[in-house]
Amino acid sequence: MTTGATTAAAPSETPAHPSGALTNPVLPGFHPDPSILRVGDDYYLATSTFEWHPGVRVHHSRDLVHWRPLPGVLDERRLLDLSGVPDSGGVWAPCLSYAHGLFHLVFTRVDNHHGGWWDAQNYVTTAPTASGPWSDPVPVHARGFDPSLFHDQDGACWMLSLTGDWRPRRDPFAGIQAQRWDCAAGRLTGEVHLIFHGTDAGVTEGPHLYRRDGHYYLMTAEGGTSYDHQVTVARSRTLLGPYEPDPAGPTLTSRHRPDLPLQKAGHGSLVETQSGEWYLAHLTGRPDAPHGRCVLGRETALQRVRWSEDGWPRVTDGIPAERVPAPRLPAHPFPAEPARDDFDGDRLGPHWATLRRPAAPDWLDLAARPSHLRIRGGQSPRGLRTPSLVARRAGSFHCSLAASVDFDPADVRQLAGITAYYDTRNWHYAYIGRDDDGRRVLSVLSCDDGDRVEGAAVALPETGAVELRVTLDLPRLRFEHRPPGQRWTPLGAALDATILSDEHAGEKQAPDGRAASPAFTGAFLGLWVQDIGADGAHADFDHATYREH
Repeated sequence: MTTGATTAAAPSETPAHPSGALTNPVLPGFHPDPSILRVGDDYYLATSTFEWHPGVRVHHSRDLVHWRPLPGVLDERRLLDLSGVPDSGGVWAPCLSYAHGLFHLVFTRVDNHHGGWWDAQNYVTTAPTASGPWSDPVPVHARGFDPSLFHDQDGACWMLSLTGDWRPRRDPFAGIQAQRWDCAAGRLTGEVHLIFHGTDAGVTEGPHLYRRDGHYYLMTAEGGTSYDHQVTVARSRTLLGPYEPDPAGPTLTSRHRPDLPLQKAGHGSLVETQSGEWYLAHLTGRPDAPHGRCVLGRETALQRVRWSEDGWPRVTDGIPAERVPAPRLPAHPFPAEPARDDFDGDRLGPHWATLRRPAAPDWLDLAARPSHLRIRGGQSPRGLRTPSLVARRAGSFHCSLAASVDFDPADVRQLAGITAYYDTRNWHYAYIGRDDDGRRVLSVLSCDDGDRVEGAAVALPETGAVELRVTLDLPRLRFEHRPPGQRWTPLGAALDATILSDEHAGEKQAPDGRAASPAFTGAFLGLWVQDIGADGAHADFDHATYREH
């Protein structure tokens, strides 16, 4: 078997995993577009991050059941500049592969995806280990997004991607293209070949190529990334086609099954274990109601794959399951992440993400005040270049983030607090600020599709830290506050948490029927500071505690 997503190793004689099953999603919360890879006994999942740093999130496992986040791949501005990218722009659909002693990562940075146009630059970077150090990304073509690399048995490497078409009244998803990639020289070479036009499901994207028993298997995502999503497999005797789709239909889909807890199943990639078992990594969503809103975003799940007698990869009933037989691998749990982060280290932990700019000393400081995270204020909530938001993915329907905030704002242009955030147009925010009389106050502000709504406000002592907590309890969300160590007090009424979803953010339609502003991320809980007048304000966060209830 040759593929861009696995490497061969001797079969394992180890016993089956003692739990007997893995539970989906294996990566809960915003972890879309999974690319799965095995190197020896180690498994890796790379997922999209869009406008969030570090660009490309990689998780590591040794049993496919337990996963831990690794330090981010594109964690410096020289490696990835996301300043100015639109909501749900940035890093789309990475593909992780291994060849010639190096990890290869190919990804897209999207600067625009509006009005029928895509400005989508593709890049390739390499590293000796999955934890880096990663090379400066090499720009390649921008003809379409969702690139992947396929390493064939003869040593040749091919780059695949969607072919985009901007012209009105044309299919913007114009097929899957392939072109030779010279790994040694780090450049594309030779002709561009259009190898697959997709099926009637349409929206053909996310290609991954594999080779097994004399066939090339092309796996694509089709049907769009919402409730009609699916995994399609087509095969050919030659790499350049023609490709015949599986006559049994989609390999995986939740379409026409609104009763299933796992919806939006699609965008898959394959991996073979050391013991010869096969699994499909795919994105999924868990709505609050049938065809409802998926506040946690698109998540990553795994399904067991069996090969049919006539050589097709099949998932039982072609639908996603919450409980899947675990592989015959020894259990390998990792130490549990502490609930409380006291900010005692010299860098942020891997569960934190930052919006549009990497964690860097020009706005984040873990040394100025021991056991505190100092965040220097950034742009307004609509700013696309230098926001100051440190956040983590909401990973459960019932979860909370609490933090101690020490902040002395000078005027109404300086704010600091805790947020439940989806994008620049959809968020809830409890913040410390000043009122018109110069008093320090704690207020709630919400933004629903760009419309700002003021909520509760209470007076605060002029000095001292305040503890704030935001609790997600779908479909509602609430804020609370307290002086350090005392009882929690509600801050205003419960709020609508479902605005923090792809469905709400992307449901407005353009005249041609497409989403006016497609939305692809998920809910974050985080620490947010604004210094709209650029007067040098900062806030100190003593600790932050994330819990799933």
